[in-house]
Amino acid sequence: MAPSPHIGIIGAGISGLRCADILIQNGARVTILEARDRIGGRVHQSTVGDHVVDLGPNWIHGAGENPIRTIAGETGTVIYDPEGGRHVTYSRDGHPITDEVGTKVQDFVWTSIAEAFKYSSDHGESIPVERSLFDFFRERVQQTNFSDEEKQLCLDACRLWGAYVGDQVDRQSLKFFRLEECVDGSNFIVASTYKRILEHIAKTALAKTNIRLNEPVTSIKAPPRNKSQAKHQVTVTTTTANYVFDEVVITCPLGWLKQNTTAFSPPLPPRLEQAIKNISYGRLEKLYVTFPRAFWHSNTTSTSPKTRTRNTVFAQFLEPSYTPHPNIEWNQECLSLASLPEPHAHPTLLFYTYGDGGAEIINRLSGLVPSSLEYREYLIQTLQPFYSRIPGYSAENPDCVPVALLATQWQKDVFAGNGSYCNFQVGVQQGDVDVEVIRSGDGVGPDRGLWFAGEHTAPFVSLGTTTGAFWSGERAARLVCRGVGIGDGGVEMKDDSLPSEEAS
Repeated sequence: MAPSPHIGIIGAGISGLRCADILIQNGARVTILEARDRIGGRVHQSTVGDHVVDLGPNWIHGAGENPIRTIAGETGTVIYDPEGGRHVTYSRDGHPITDEVGTKVQDFVWTSIAEAFKYSSDHGESIPVERSLFDFFRERVQQTNFSDEEKQLCLDACRLWGAYVGDQVDRQSLKFFRLEECVDGSNFIVASTYKRILEHIAKTALAKTNIRLNEPVTSIKAPPRNKSQAKHQVTVTTTTANYVFDEVVITCPLGWLKQNTTAFSPPLPPRLEQAIKNISYGRLEKLYVTFPRAFWHSNTTSTSPKTRTRNTVFAQFLEPSYTPHPNIEWNQECLSLASLPEPHAHPTLLFYTYGDGGAEIINRLSGLVPSSLEYREYLIQTLQPFYSRIPGYSAENPDCVPVALLATQWQKDVFAGNGSYCNFQVGVQQGDVDVEVIRSGDGVGPDRGLWFAGEHTAPFVSLGTTTGAFWSGERAARLVCRGVGIGDGGVEMKDDSLPSEEAS
């Protein structure tokens, strides 16, 4: 009986762990090389005060056919649909806009986003590569009968999409905006964190694979397969050892691939290198600020028809004119974690910061210890102009003084590729083809034993998500299983068509 093929997986994130699961089920021997001292990749938790929070993904996008949603249910992970929660927009002068105007603005924002998805799907071939999503918003708002003030509010509010893609909307490609559309259905906040979801996905890998932590990869030698009887091998070198495999699945983040194309010997095909270069990498960060009590949140919210009030779930702060700030986009998106279901609610505000603004904050924090006074003072200096506008705030009230602050620093994390996840910015000419090229490896799987997985190789409907990472691991495992002759991986191949094509 022939020995089981030995498959190497680089990276123990969602895609690598799911890939290992399928390979093990089909009889392969698997070794995972992970640069960090833990599994999970960008799925990771930390504490802010006494509360556990997600540093990476904290949403499940889409309630339809979504394995992450299914795993959440199986593991007792608590999720929360914030749809219908109160959304307050604070204007440039720091005052909340009225509910009437706010409803008009939010309707414009989300209607325009839906129209932009459709326009990108219907006219993608003819849209100039330099045209941005913000260009579409500008044209759309001119077609309304809003006042000039309302039009400006709408354009300012549209910038919230930057928190979804990790960069400013004036950099988001309209041509390939369709690639940002997600699985159908509601979007859920993972109230109890991704911890149990990760544990579930990792169960088989932890039990049955050789997971080597603290093994940053420095080179991958994958010569073309020869037609002689000599066994083809792929050699992966880390900072501590050389490993030899029959096949290798590369689940490293897109940002890492961008910085390490020279690690491959022989070089990757030119079109594959170009695709890696073409797709952009986001700059999304999270800023957590915890208080002794949620001064903005009432536990006695009225449901009487006459006095109905709702606690604020989302707050959007438009670029402030009332406080100094760097001369860059300075909008902030805020989520109240006091609105989560019990027992997971806690008095914490989560700010999503992105693009140039996120980079500015992270650069200022670089080198500071989170427990230091300098770290605390800078984050308070940055965030206090925003949370001080929320009803219930008083500078004299001790409940309004933060007890803990925490900022993610993905842009300083080399193993994350110094960023968050893939996106598609103006100038990209063949974004969909680029994804397909990376997904296929431009033939290096059959030719050299190299296969690619990760959120940047996911089906179009799940790019940049944990769902996409999961599916990509399945796809890569199935292709490897076929290639080494141990079956087809035992899972259906996810349809990689665009959302618009699925609906046609």
